[in-house]
Amino acid sequence: MPAAEVDVSVELVRQLLAEQHPDLAGLAVGVLANGWDNMVCTVGADLLARLPRRALAAELVAHEQRWLPVLAPRLPLPIPAPVRVGRPAQRFPWNWSVVPFLPGQVAALTAPDDLALAAAALGAFLAALHAPAPPQEPANPFRGGPLADRTDRVTEHLGLLASDTDTDAARAVWEAAIDAAAWAGPPTWIHGDLHPANILVNAGRISAVIDFGDLTSGDPATDLSVAWMLLPAKERAIFWEAYGQADGHTRARARGWALSLALVFLKNSADNPLMAAIGKHTLRELLS
Repeated sequence: MPAAEVDVSVELVRQLLAEQHPDLAGLAVGVLANGWDNMVCTVGADLLARLPRRALAAELVAHEQRWLPVLAPRLPLPIPAPVRVGRPAQRFPWNWSVVPFLPGQVAALTAPDDLALAAAALGAFLAALHAPAPPQEPANPFRGGPLADRTDRVTEHLGLLASDTDTDAARAVWEAAIDAAAWAGPPTWIHGDLHPANILVNAGRISAVIDFGDLTSGDPATDLSVAWMLLPAKERAIFWEAYGQADGHTRARARGWALSLALVFLKNSADNPLMAAIGKHTLRELLS
């Protein structure tokens, strides 16, 4: 995990709240998660403070603050649209956010009780999200673009696979993906990092989608890769029906994105067993 470029602590969160949102300063603060890009703290029972740990992530927080309030009203699942905006301060150089606490456990740890219902909910969510994005949408060079741009990295990462059989099968998936027709529609909104650790499950059902730091526009196949990360083959058919707008070329590209991302998870998760497990599960689904 990248080292933090700024020391983010509970004490810092308390100070920032006192300075910029004093009506929240009396609420209890505790660490909820410390990820690659952000530290997230609980603020009372209903709110979270989300502070970037490094400069690259600070740019992503600004995108969330600008666009999530625009997207949230039209989506069928809750997303963490900021309810308060934090500004740079003496001890902290970047924007930060206060967002609603969305109850649940990540799907990577607690699978939905009914995968058919989950498939329908996720397909409908992405169908609503994947609307044409405006010209001023945030840009992300690592998501939404042509799959062929990732070929060198995928080829390198294929060496992670345990057997020649798996390598050959994965290479066939990749070649089919880059041979598929490119996305011909307008760039759509895409989550950009949609995997089971960014999907919440509460009371047995998908309850929210979180972590929109990679929000961008481009080829919706980027997000559709989640079909192999979360769902077995039978439920993937339900997912595609609920999504309703993916032809064979889009599905092939989505499968290529799933392969590329699974290999990235395996390559970069020596200290993150949760993401390593997502990578292994995705590969099993892709190659089975």
